[in-house]
Amino acid sequence: MKKLIVALLLLLPFTVFAERIKDVANIQGVRDNQLLGYGLVVGLDGSGDQTTQTPFTVQSIISMLSQMGVNLPQGTSLQLKNVAAVMVTASLPPFSKPGQTIDVTASSMGNAKSLRGGTLLMTPLKGADGQVYAMAQGNVLVGGVGASSGGASVQVNHLSVGRVPAGATVERAVPTLLGQGEFIHLELRSNDFTTATRIVDVINKQVGSDIAVAQDGRMIEVRAPQGSGLVAFISKIENLEINQAQGIAKVIINARTGSIVMNQAVTLDACAVAHGNLTVVINTDSTASQPNARSDGRTVVTDKTTIDVKNDKGGLVELSKGVSLSEVVKALNAIGATPQDLLAILQAMKSSGALHAELEVI
Repeated sequence: MKKLIVALLLLLPFTVFAERIKDVANIQGVRDNQLLGYGLVVGLDGSGDQTTQTPFTVQSIISMLSQMGVNLPQGTSLQLKNVAAVMVTASLPPFSKPGQTIDVTASSMGNAKSLRGGTLLMTPLKGADGQVYAMAQGNVLVGGVGASSGGASVQVNHLSVGRVPAGATVERAVPTLLGQGEFIHLELRSNDFTTATRIVDVINKQVGSDIAVAQDGRMIEVRAPQGSGLVAFISKIENLEINQAQGIAKVIINARTGSIVMNQAVTLDACAVAHGNLTVVINTDSTASQPNARSDGRTVVTDKTTIDVKNDKGGLVELSKGVSLSEVVKALNAIGATPQDLLAILQAMKSSGALHAELEVI
């Protein structure tokens, strides 16, 4: 039976971790910009494109030679083995200035077997507006092959993709606007009204009264000084600590590996599920404890949950704990349930309303 892999992400319900604002929000306008270019990698050891099947490689070579003053006779058929056509990609960080260098990645777009040992020729890298922002050139680095065992080697990388460290030089800066007028805007990485409210409260309390306003669950507007004091102001803002709001209850299942990840907000109601030869029964009993007459005590209600998981082969696991999906998963794993069994059971619990969480299958 396929082994069930269970990964439980359980956070302590009473533990609070402070996070910096920079960990949960970005400054609007401060972001990377993607660059793209088409180029050629030369100097390969016979592992380049098969030019009869990749005519664009031959066209690129002829065009490049023509620009360098080399005119080939009409109808010349090139049989090249040491050249590969590649797409070159890079990410231009914010505030990058002309003359600085960035890393680039070269990916084969033909049928080259390997880019190992090749050299990327000068390639213009363009942004979404069609303008050239960087020029790339340099030696392509490709990882190796894993160790051999029993006469067989294990491939641990893609030889058709290589990287050129510091292979592109920035030629044009991208204007980055930190704010609009007298304001800067913080953008939360995930939409959450509670977290946005807590950020506003911390800024107004520790930096200045009524300078921050939440526009919605993701955008926060902050009045900021202009000029030389803006950078120091942003530094102070992004290092403030907040207690991030607890996220929505969610269970994520990888149907291929059987791994499960859940957060601490997941709860269950009493239910019973039968799937194949598996049976899951969850019962919750509430016990009330009454105080003595004329005492200052109060009534305390205690929930006791019993989880019975069994199969037709006689396996049985009985647990008496709080209402917790993790206990159900552990019990199913104990009797050898497959990932498909677990996925079907959780989907049934969700459909019946017994599983109080968002179920996401990847």
